[in-house]
Amino acid sequence: QVQLVESGGGLVQAGESLRLSCAASGSIFSIDTMRWYRQAPGKQRDVVATITTGGTPTYADSVKGRFTISRDNAKNTVYLQMGSLKPEDTGVYYCNADIRRTAWSSRTGYWGQGTQVTVSS
Repeated sequence: QVQLVESGGGLVQAGESLRLSCAASGSIFSIDTMRWYRQAPGKQRDVVATITTGGTPTYADSVKGRFTISRDNAKNTVYLQMGSLKPEDTGVYYCNADIRRTAWSSRTGYWGQGTQVTVSS
């Protein structure tokens, strides 16, 4: 059983910061790429940032220079530090991870439950 648990969402004003966390737990052999997605009201779910096992990040153009993704492999946790938040950053943020449960298992994508981020102007 694998579970991704997110935390850190909330209501903030434009220009403020939040840090999201997502911890993976359960039977896990290894975790490869981890990602953050967000889904704004009435829109599709889009990737915000990704990070490889080695720590190489990528970002959506809309968050470059403002967000930082990081991970702690010892804790099976990925973070998203969000700064200079804008109202358009509002949405449900989802954690996603490619996980292998055993050495013989194929890599499978898992999702967190999502955490709400609301940025007021």
